[in-house]
Amino acid sequence: MGLFSSGVKGIEVVLIVEDEPLVAFDNENALAHAGYRVAATVDRYDDAVAAMAAGGIDIVVADIGLQGEHSGLDVARHAATLGITVLFSTAACPPEARDLGIACLAKPYGPRDLVRAIKVIDRMLAGGRPRVPPGAMTLFT
Repeated sequence: MGLFSSGVKGIEVVLIVEDEPLVAFDNENALAHAGYRVAATVDRYDDAVAAMAAGGIDIVVADIGLQGEHSGLDVARHAATLGITVLFSTAACPPEARDLGIACLAKPYGPRDLVRAIKVIDRMLAGGRPRVPPGAMTLFT
């Protein structure tokens, strides 16, 4: 991805937290083809926390429903303590997600929608005006 003209580092490294294997696979491929590096793809809270602890993650793409007792909301709470941006990807985004993430991408979505959503967030984080988000995306800010 590289640098913005203002010198601000853009989103380069993504952590995918998804418990549906086909969705996770599609997300990995779409992001890799778009030039992003996928730090890890995990389906449990503990694995997400471990991946974030390794550092270098710019954004977490998190499903709300996960295996185990923790949810994607718990992942987002942890990400917030580390200053990591969260994009939720879920069929039904609960109201409390607004306080924990920057946006929600409604399932089902296509791989292009995920890439476009991250580009919209990247532009916003750099201080630019967001382009038109994909139809399946709801911005919280």
